[in-house]
Amino acid sequence: MQFTRKKRRGTPSVIIVSLIDVLMVVLIFLVVSTTFKQKLPAIQIQLPDSRSKGDSGTSRDKPLVITINKTPPHLYLGTNAVTAAQLEATLKQRHASNTNLIITVRSDTEAPLGQFVKVHDAARAAGITNLQTLVKPLP
Repeated sequence: MQFTRKKRRGTPSVIIVSLIDVLMVVLIFLVVSTTFKQKLPAIQIQLPDSRSKGDSGTSRDKPLVITINKTPPHLYLGTNAVTAAQLEATLKQRHASNTNLIITVRSDTEAPLGQFVKVHDAARAAGITNLQTLVKPLP
């Protein structure tokens, strides 16, 4: 015996607004929790080997990185290619605003020595005395 009639069930409805809310919360969480790496220059260089450790700055100031590549353009200030004259002008300008400026030189193993001399001369002409070099320590 059946006292109640069977109800025809309709298709279930999906509440889109709730799904959008959940997706927005997940998206916000991902954006807030993501850490971004500092982009290194896109120049792939092979650092020279050294038995001694490279210079390490004791100052809290962030050093200005100059990269010397083995193929032209040889000189890069950060990620931008520069000439020796542009490098010297930029170093003079930066040294005028920060007298404790630290320069870190990343040079490829096969880079021309003359390019390192140009960087050294530009730093001396700008009045910068704190020059560091990055090397790959030997075990």
